[in-house]
Amino acid sequence: MKLAQLNIALAKYPLDAEEIKEFVDNLELVNNIAESSDGFVWRLKDESGDATDIKVFDDPNMIINMSVWDSVDALKNFMFRSHHRDFMRRKSEWFHRLAEETYVLWWVEDGHVPTLDEALTRLEHLRNKGDTPYAFTFKTNYTAEEAPKSYVSN
Repeated sequence: MKLAQLNIALAKYPLDAEEIKEFVDNLELVNNIAESSDGFVWRLKDESGDATDIKVFDDPNMIINMSVWDSVDALKNFMFRSHHRDFMRRKSEWFHRLAEETYVLWWVEDGHVPTLDEALTRLEHLRNKGDTPYAFTFKTNYTAEEAPKSYVSN
């Protein structure tokens, strides 16, 4: 079993604005750190090498990030123990704080590449029902063994 994650963020500025340039200019660096991290499996990207041009919301400033990891610890190590954490500390400079959950975690079978529809369904489930084995956050951190087979993407 692998851990999938979706993260969405609403940029305060268009991605070509000077105010968010430092974030945009470091996407390749941070994505390379992710891909070279222990436990990294896959990430959503387009021809440009990131996912900023993949639009799934009406608001063009809403960006997404989706990836798959070997474990919760692997994802946490990348997020909080690499250069990525320096950008997370500054997210309020570039992104709005949203009232609803902006990320979701769920378990997938080995080899499964999650779809955007699947990820958005998980996020909506989390927003409506809270943390469950189907869709959860780091707060509850359900293990793969706790995810009923009917909840696992395959």
